Amino acid sequence: MSRLDTLRPDSRPTLLQRGGRFWLRTVGDTGLLGFCLRWGVLLLFAAYFFIPMLWLVLATSKSAPQLLDLPPLAFGSFQRIQEAWQRIIEYQNGEVLQWALNSILYAATGLALSLASCLPAGYILAIARFPGRRLLLWLTLITMLLPPSALVLPMFMELNLVRLVNTPWAVILPAAFFPFGTYLTYIYYASSLPPDLLDAARVDGCSEVKLFRHIALPLATPLLGLLAFINFNTNWNNFFGPYVFLNDDRLFNLPVGLQQFVAATSALRPGFNPSPGVMVGYQQAEVAVFGLLMIVPVAIVFLIAQRYVVGGAFTGSIKG
Repeated sequence: MSRLDTLRPDSRPTLLQRGGRFWLRTVGDTGLLGFCLRWGVLLLFAAYFFIPMLWLVLATSKSAPQLLDLPPLAFGSFQRIQEAWQRIIEYQNGEVLQWALNSILYAATGLALSLASCLPAGYILAIARFPGRRLLLWLTLITMLLPPSALVLPMFMELNLVRLVNTPWAVILPAAFFPFGTYLTYIYYASSLPPDLLDAARVDGCSEVKLFRHIALPLATPLLGLLAFINFNTNWNNFFGPYVFLNDDRLFNLPVGLQQFVAATSALRPGFNPSPGVMVGYQQAEVAVFGLLMIVPVAIVFLIAQRYVVGGAFTGSIKG
């Protein structure tokens, strides 16, 4: 050993240091422990959301006694599934199917109108400078903070004034009012749309309408997917608005129809005397079928929308 080695402190890591480095390496991006932890957390969240869905699907195959006697995730019979669906379809001469069609109409039309209004509004607020712009932004934020129940009475009075109460437009027009979408569009364009790109397009003779249609709108693909899912989910699960604005059973959507179904039958209240003219013998399986009718379309829209959100995040670039 040289004299220099005796004066220099030992550079070899101690056992504690080696243990710490091993721990950091194993919980890092490529470590086995980190991999197991990440997948464990993901599987835990997946089970948290998937198991109730699985129970709802399996509940359609069981009778009321089987729901209490069989294990929660046990399967009943295909015959019970067929009977449950048949009884739901035949309820009140096909009224459930009418409610489903109403839900599709209200959600899809409200989605189209909301996107047609919030995208141009948010775009103009992001790129234009005009008097009252800040006031409009503040009004949009304040409107987002108001609870929906506080707006029901003013909307009811306005709809009643133009004689739209108890019509499909009483549900569709409020659904087209989407201040969150307007503000999110403003934030998106203000942070991701370069002014130089807009100036170059104007120099080339592009009008403002063509600029929005051919440049701004294609760049908003991930935003479109996100807004479409949020708005469709809100409109599809809308209960309070149709419950207040509609009084014709044939105009109800699925959330209000489910409330009417549970109130009029003995599905969740054994021994309850159902309303006159309503078939008896409805059980929890029929309510589970109703729940599937409400959940499946939202899941389909989510799968479609998330492709645009993920795909749009990796498309397009600007060279300096």
